[in-house]
Amino acid sequence: MSYLQKHPSITRSRVNNFIKDNQWKDVNIQATLYDMRVSGEPHVELEVWSAPGQDRPTFEHAVKQHFKPAKVGQVFGPSWTTHWFRVTATIPESFAGKKTLFMFDTNSEAMVWSADGEPILGLTGGNGGERHVDYLLAKRATSKEKPRTFYVEMACNGLFGNGDYHVHPQDRDIYYRLSSAEIVAPNEPAWELFHDLEVIVEMASRLPQESPRSWQALAAANDIVNVFDHTDPSTIEPAREIARKFLGFKTSEASHSVFAIGNCHIDTAWLWPFAETKRKAARSWATQLYLMEDYPEYRFAASQAQQFEWLLQNYPSLFKKIQKKAKDGQFIPIGGTWVEMDCNLPSGESLVRQFLLGQRFFKQHFGEYCDVFWLPDTFGYSSQLPQIVRLAGAKYFFTQKLSWNNINKFPHTTFRWIGLDGSHVLCHMSPAETYGAQCRPGELIDSVKRHKDIAYTNNSLYLYGNGDGGGGPLRSMLERLRRMQDVDGLPRVQQAHPRDFYKHVEDTSRELVSWKGELYFELHRGTYTSQANNKRWNRQSELLLRDAEMLCTVAHMRSHQGYSGLEYPSDEFTRLWRLVCLNQFHDVLPGSAINMAYRDSDEIYKDIFESVASIRQQALTSIYGHATIAQEPHMATDVAFLNTTGWMRSEVVALPESLVSNLVSGLDHQSFTVQKSAVQPNTLFAMVGNVPGFGLSQLGGRDRTGAIQTEPGRSVRVYQSVSKDSFVMENAFVRVVIDSSGHVASFYDLNEQRELVPKGEQGNVFELYDDVPLYWDAWDEEIYLREKFKQLDGVDVAIVESGPLLASLTARIPISDQSVLTQTISLSAISPRLDFDCEIEWHENRKSLKTSFTWDISSDFATYETQYGVVQRPTHRNTSWDMAKFEVCAHKFADLSEYGYGVALLNDCKYGHSTLSNTMSLSLIRAPKAPDEHCDMGHHKFRYAVYPHKGTFNESNVVQEAYQFNVPLLQIPTTIASDTRMASATDNDCSPFFSVTGAPNVVLDAVKVAEDDKDSYIVRLYEAYGGHGRALLTSRLKARHVEKVNVLEQPMDESDTCCMEQQKQQQQGSSVKWLQHSRTVEVKLKPFEIVTLKFTI
Repeated sequence: MSYLQKHPSITRSRVNNFIKDNQWKDVNIQATLYDMRVSGEPHVELEVWSAPGQDRPTFEHAVKQHFKPAKVGQVFGPSWTTHWFRVTATIPESFAGKKTLFMFDTNSEAMVWSADGEPILGLTGGNGGERHVDYLLAKRATSKEKPRTFYVEMACNGLFGNGDYHVHPQDRDIYYRLSSAEIVAPNEPAWELFHDLEVIVEMASRLPQESPRSWQALAAANDIVNVFDHTDPSTIEPAREIARKFLGFKTSEASHSVFAIGNCHIDTAWLWPFAETKRKAARSWATQLYLMEDYPEYRFAASQAQQFEWLLQNYPSLFKKIQKKAKDGQFIPIGGTWVEMDCNLPSGESLVRQFLLGQRFFKQHFGEYCDVFWLPDTFGYSSQLPQIVRLAGAKYFFTQKLSWNNINKFPHTTFRWIGLDGSHVLCHMSPAETYGAQCRPGELIDSVKRHKDIAYTNNSLYLYGNGDGGGGPLRSMLERLRRMQDVDGLPRVQQAHPRDFYKHVEDTSRELVSWKGELYFELHRGTYTSQANNKRWNRQSELLLRDAEMLCTVAHMRSHQGYSGLEYPSDEFTRLWRLVCLNQFHDVLPGSAINMAYRDSDEIYKDIFESVASIRQQALTSIYGHATIAQEPHMATDVAFLNTTGWMRSEVVALPESLVSNLVSGLDHQSFTVQKSAVQPNTLFAMVGNVPGFGLSQLGGRDRTGAIQTEPGRSVRVYQSVSKDSFVMENAFVRVVIDSSGHVASFYDLNEQRELVPKGEQGNVFELYDDVPLYWDAWDEEIYLREKFKQLDGVDVAIVESGPLLASLTARIPISDQSVLTQTISLSAISPRLDFDCEIEWHENRKSLKTSFTWDISSDFATYETQYGVVQRPTHRNTSWDMAKFEVCAHKFADLSEYGYGVALLNDCKYGHSTLSNTMSLSLIRAPKAPDEHCDMGHHKFRYAVYPHKGTFNESNVVQEAYQFNVPLLQIPTTIASDTRMASATDNDCSPFFSVTGAPNVVLDAVKVAEDDKDSYIVRLYEAYGGHGRALLTSRLKARHVEKVNVLEQPMDESDTCCMEQQKQQQQGSSVKWLQHSRTVEVKLKPFEIVTLKFTI
C-alpha cells in the first residue's frame, strides 16, 4: 500500500535519491549501471609525452616523440600545458557480447585520436554536469579482441579555464590528476531505465503539484522504485514497462510546440586564449559528429566562421566530415558572422565586415548564406542591427541574453524588432532563458510558462548543450530528449533547423508585436570601459583601415585612367579585417577575458598597425609618386595634408620647425601665422586651412603660402586672472575660465552671448568611485556606484602654450599614492572646441574614474552616437526603464541639446556615458580584478573634448566634428619644390577623389575594391542625423555603371530591406540615379539608411 498522496514531498525525495550518485549509490539504480570494469595492465597500458612549455603540438609531431610509462593517480601540469597519452586497450574475453567503453578521466579537457591521426571525440573530465569521459571500443565485443592503440591529447585546463576565476588568476600553476583509465561494460537496460526515471522524476516535481499528470509521474516513479531490486537484473524490465506506460501517453495537438536544436556555444576567447579555442572547437564538434551516428534525428548548430576556419586549417579531415553532415542536414552552420561579436562597441563598418566575412565563408564552404543571425550571448544589441542583418542576407534573429536583465524583465519572446531606419527582423528569445539547456522536463515546462507572446504564437526555440567553454550536448541529453518528444504533460518537441522554426512562426502566428530601437541590456555596463587600451586600439584599427582601404582603392583604380596603379591588397585587407573582427568577440573587446587573451590581442593590434602603415605608405607613393614623398622625415622639404573625411576642414597642426621655417622665410607674414611650441622641442604650430574632403593641400603650394594661413582676427590667448585663482582662454568664439583645480568654471559663447556653465556648477570634474559590483567584476557597474565617490581636484595648473594659434594649460590630478593623471587643456584659434589630452598612471583596486560636465541646457533626452546613426536616451529616471540606463554606450560623441543650442562631449576611445538631468559624464577607466587581475593597470592615454554648437543636434555638425577629432589630417612629407609634380598636380592628382554635396546629413564612411571584381569599387554612405537626404556623390574615378548593392556586394531588390514604414516609398522608384556625364550619383536616403554603391569601371 502506498501513502504517497499523504506525503508527496517525502516520496519525491525518495525517488530523487533513487537515481542520484550519492550515499545510496550502492543500493539504488547507480549500483546497476555497469556490469564489468577492468583497469591496469595487461588490459590498459599507458604511456605519456609532455610537450614543452605551453606548446600545443600537432598529432604528427606528438606521436614521433619519446613516450614514458604513465599510471592512474599521476598528476600533470602546470596549467595550459599539453600531455599526449598513448593508450593500448585490450578487451578481456569476459566482455564478449557486451558493449564496451574506455573511460579516461584527466579532470580536464582532452581529445581522443585514432592511431592514424583522426580526431574522434572530446572528453571532459571531473564531476560536473559537463562530464563525459567514455569512448566506444566495441558495440559488441568478441572473445578474441585484439589490442587497440589510440592517443589522448590532454589539455591542462577545464571547460571553464583553471578554477574559480572570481578568486584565482587563470594563468596560475595548477595540476590535473589522471583519476581513471578503465575498460567498462555498461548495463544497457539499466541505463535505459535510468534515463526514463530522469524524465519521470523531474516531471513529478516540476509539473503543477495539483495536476493529475504530476501525481501520475510521482506514482510511476514510486512504483518503479518498489519493483526494482539492484541485486536482481530481472526486475529492470518490469520497471521499464511501468516507465513505458507512463511515457506512452501522448500530448495533445494543441500543445505548445518546441523546436529543439543542439549547440555548444564556444567563447572564442574568455577564460582561455585563442589558441585553446582552436582545440575546444575540434573537441566539441568531433563529439557531435560522433553522436550523430547513433542519433539520426539529432540536429546541431554551430556559429562563428572564425572557428570553422581554424578547424579547416588545423583539422582538415574533421572539417570535411562536418561539410558532409551539413549536406545531410544534421550539422548546421549558422549565424553569418565572423565571430559572435560585441554589438555595442564596434563601428558600423566593423559590424558590416563581420557579416561580409562570415557570410562569404559559409557560402564558399557550405553552399549557402545564413538567414538566421545567431547571437545568444552578448551584452546589448545596437538599434542598427536589424538594417545590417537584412542587408547581409538574413531576416531572423536569435538571442536570449536580455533574460539576464537585473532591473526590468524584457516584455517579449517572439516579436518584430524594428531598427533605426525602420528595417525589421523576426526576433525570438528562447523562453527557456538559456542556450545551454540540459534536456530536462523543467526547462520545457518553463518554455511554456515564460513565453510572453504565447497569445500570438504557440511555438518556441530550445537550445540545449553545454556551452561557453564548448562541450555541447551529451548522450544523456539526447536520450532524455527522445523520451520527451511527445509526452502528455510536456510540450511537443521536434529537432529542427532554426530556420524551420522561424518559417513556422511566419506561417502560423497571429499579428506579432513590435519593439522599436535598441535592445538595451540591463547588466554588464562596465564592459563599456574595462580594458581601456584594448578599446583604444580597436577604435584606431577601425579608422586606420578605413583610410588605408580608401587610399588603396584610389591607387588601384587610377590604373584605369592611364596612371601606373597599385595592385589592391585584397588578401591582406581580408586578413586584417578578420583580426579586427576576431578581437571584437563579445568577451575580448568588452574587457571580460583573462590576461592571456589580452596579451594575444596586443600582438594582433601590433600586427594590424604595422601592416596598415606599410599599406598606406605604398598607396600614397602610388598616388603621389616616388619622387614626391620623402622616404625619411629628415629628407622632407615640404609637407602635404590629406583629408580622409568627406568635408572641407581646417586644423592647427604641429610641424617640424626646420621644415616650416624654410617654407615661410622671406614671405609676407600678413598671410600666415606660425607659433613655436613651448613644450614640444623643435616644433611649430601652423593653421592648415580649407583642405578639401577626400583631397589634399600642400603646405608650400604654388604661391608659397599654400595651406598655411590665418583668417583675419582669428587668434587665441590665455592669461591668468587678476585674482590669480583662475585662467582665461579666449578666441573669437568662446571664453573659457579654468579654475585653480583644473575645473571649467565658465564656458561663455561670445557669438551667442551665452554662459554654458550654470552658477555654482563646474565642468571637467574628476570623480573617483568605489566600483564593487554584485558579482561580475570586469562586467558590471551597478547603479549604487553613484552613491559613493570623491571629487578629485587638480593642482599645479599652469600655462604651457600661449597662442596665437594654440593656447594650452596643464594640470596634475592626484588620484592616490599610486595613481596620477596629467591633463593638457587646449583651445585653438579656429574653433570653439575645448580639448582635454590626458595621460594617467593607474594602479587602483576596484575603483572607477569619470569626468563630468554640467551645462545650462534643459532636455529630457541626450543623443548618443551608435553605428551609422544616433540613439536618444532619457536624461531623467522617471521609470525603472529610464533608471536602468544609468550607464549607456556611445561611440565618438554624446550630445545634450535644447531648442537653439547644444553641447557635445567628444572622445577618441571611450564608450561609457551617462547624462542625468543636465550633467554629462564620461567613464574613463576602471580597476576590476577578475577575470584579469591586471586589468588596466599601468599607463594610458586618451582625449576628450567639449564642442558647443548653435542649434539642436539635428541642425549641428557634431558628427563631422567627432570624425575630425578621431581622424587627424594625414601629413605627407615631400621632397620637391612647388613647381614639380605634386604642386603641378593640384588640380589633378591632388584634387578630391570623392565629394558629397547637397546633404550635410550624409556621411561617406567606406571606400574599397569589390570583393569579387577588381574592376569595381564600393562606396558606403549613411544618413547620420535622422532625416531624409538627397546627396550628390561625385567620384573622380571613372565608372561606366553604378548600382545599389547590399553589404555582401550583391544587387538588391529594395523591397527586400523590409522597412515597414517605407515599403510604399521604395516601390515608387530607385533611390539611386547615375548621372554618368558628370560622374555623379544622386542618392536619396531615408533617415539612418545605409546605402552601398558598386561602381564598375
